[in-house]
Amino acid sequence: MADDIRGRIEDLKTRLESLRGGFDVEPQRRRVDEIEQLSVQPDFWNDQKQAQALTKEKSRCEDVVKAWDKEWNGLEDAQALLELAEEADDEETRTEAAASLDALEEGVRGLEFRRMLSGQNDRADAIIEINSGAGGTESMDWASMLLRMYTRYCERRGWEVEIADYTEGEEAGLKSCSILVRGEYAYGFLKAEAGVHRLVRISPFDAAARRQTSFTSVFVYPDIEEDIEIDINPADVRTDYYRASGAGGQKVNKTSSAVRLTHEPTGIVVAVQNERSQHKNKDIAWKILRARLYELEEKKRNAEKQALEETKSDIGWGNQIRSYVLAPYRLVKDIRTGEETGQVDKVLDGELQAFLEAYLLGKKNPSKALPE
Repeated sequence: MADDIRGRIEDLKTRLESLRGGFDVEPQRRRVDEIEQLSVQPDFWNDQKQAQALTKEKSRCEDVVKAWDKEWNGLEDAQALLELAEEADDEETRTEAAASLDALEEGVRGLEFRRMLSGQNDRADAIIEINSGAGGTESMDWASMLLRMYTRYCERRGWEVEIADYTEGEEAGLKSCSILVRGEYAYGFLKAEAGVHRLVRISPFDAAARRQTSFTSVFVYPDIEEDIEIDINPADVRTDYYRASGAGGQKVNKTSSAVRLTHEPTGIVVAVQNERSQHKNKDIAWKILRARLYELEEKKRNAEKQALEETKSDIGWGNQIRSYVLAPYRLVKDIRTGEETGQVDKVLDGELQAFLEAYLLGKKNPSKALPE
């Protein structure tokens, strides 16, 4: 048993040493010290924008260093336990050392996966847009189910979710909505969800209880940093104010607090009506517009990426990334990766991590066939 534990410790040590270089742990540790020294200078906050940027950089560096240190210190503790067990020939301490390695395995695996999220905006907050497609009321109800699914997933990860815009369906569900997700690596994970999602079930809206197929599209953008320059000519943006619809109290519904921005050169439209304040709605709308224009520019610079607007033309057959079948059998299957599970209720309750990891780790589906 001791040889097995020792072998596991050596394997984890090798993987952590690799991650030390991959994350630039030591340079980031030095950078934390540098910013700490700068922050105690009397004139540090004279330039508020620069001070905030440095504070944010320090926080990011500390996050990486602390995450790596936690696993390395845990590994040293496990090694010390093993040495004590060998000296005392204590089987109980030896078992304790082996048990501690299980948690370390999970922690190191998490760091290795986090290393995959190295894109320019992967650490950013995310903006999710959900739009109902083919299927009428069924599709609108499906869109509301997806909103709940993503909200539950974000809550599980400790991320903050704010609804920026919500347009109700005529009979049930929603036509479209935009949500802001604030959390570390929110965009890095959630970008895997961009595409068309297909639902197959016995319709609760059909008196004949027939099986129906519905489609809803999901678009994900990074909530880009304020210091990234996006050149938007104000003359290119039309601003409309209107009364918010739906729930929200008398003031929301009786004043023109909702804001719609239309970027005429690209045709991008952003509507926000969640806040009571017209000023706050306008600020959020501009934030989303900047994010969408930034994403558009990124896609232009990378010809290999699928252009976002191409997916908007047809929210229906042939474009789906994932299929959720509730009848005649129960199965959720990702068409891109082949990842699947029969635990449909758990997935719809926000247990999405396996699907996101499969996509982000580049898993390929050997068969693109859809379950019918």
